[in-house]
Amino acid sequence: MTHEFKDIVYQAKRNQNNGIKNVLATIVHLEGSSYRKPGVRMLLSSDGKMVGAVSGGCVEKEVQRRAQSVFETGISKVMTYDGRYRLGCEGILYILLEPFYVSQEFLDDFKLSLKNREVFQIVSSYKKEDEYIFDIGSIIKLKNNSYSFSPTLNKETFNTHEFFQQHLQPCFRLLIIGGEHDAVKLCSSASLLGWEVDVITSEKDPKQLTDFPGANSVIGVSPEIAELSIDNETAVVLMNHNYVKDLKYLLKLEPLNPFYIGILGSAKRREQLQNELFHYAPDLSEEFFDSIYSPAGLNIGAITPEEIALSILSEILAETRKKTPVSLRTITGKIHA
Repeated sequence: MTHEFKDIVYQAKRNQNNGIKNVLATIVHLEGSSYRKPGVRMLLSSDGKMVGAVSGGCVEKEVQRRAQSVFETGISKVMTYDGRYRLGCEGILYILLEPFYVSQEFLDDFKLSLKNREVFQIVSSYKKEDEYIFDIGSIIKLKNNSYSFSPTLNKETFNTHEFFQQHLQPCFRLLIIGGEHDAVKLCSSASLLGWEVDVITSEKDPKQLTDFPGANSVIGVSPEIAELSIDNETAVVLMNHNYVKDLKYLLKLEPLNPFYIGILGSAKRREQLQNELFHYAPDLSEEFFDSIYSPAGLNIGAITPEEIALSILSEILAETRKKTPVSLRTITGKIHA
């Protein structure tokens, strides 16, 4: 959700620069089930445009209509939306609507937090009551500073009202090592998910940022001098089409403990890589070998580069969410715990 909130913040600032007011809609509580869960947000603009969504598209127009009073008065409120008799969600949404102002100080601090890949917290005060109007709202807590979303927020409401709090992790990151056509497809597909994509290509055939739509960075460097940065929100896919380079990068990745390393190639190639790894680094841990997925991707019959990208991204997502892929039609009861 961090990438969704990032888009909201940037668009809100652009709106302000053009004299357009903003209202932030946040699902702060849910009774029953819904398409999306508490913590999702949507930006409403006084020019009638929206960024993000709090549902699958069926709730948004009602939220936009009910937000008009917030645009007019500048005072936050809570609205409810009962989807039990109108949608397939079978739940009641409690949505906080608050004026949303992005100061330059907050924007600079927020960008730094994203760059440093820091966890941040958002806390919202509310009351479970339809058309509840009060000086309620949200505070975002970055590493060193806290900021109010609404200029009219009374911080004492956090002592007298219910509150919803959420910790947001850094944007999920994909490190692609390789610069061929299939790597371009994987990059563009991952960027559509809101993932930050960094690409390392060959120093002998360096590529430009324009060659990888959606990429955050593209550099051409050899395995020997490549500087790799890996955290718990980073997956790696080796797409070199070069056995020796894959082996060198694997040896370099071992001390960094990535949770997922996908490698293109056959099962036979995987066995050869494992044998070579044992030869050059006999003390490699079992956990490291468990993090290697080769051939990368789920078995969905993928053939084209676009389909292979989908297969790999699906496997990464399943591992990230700790899910065993199955058809949803085999599930009874709630999809999400």
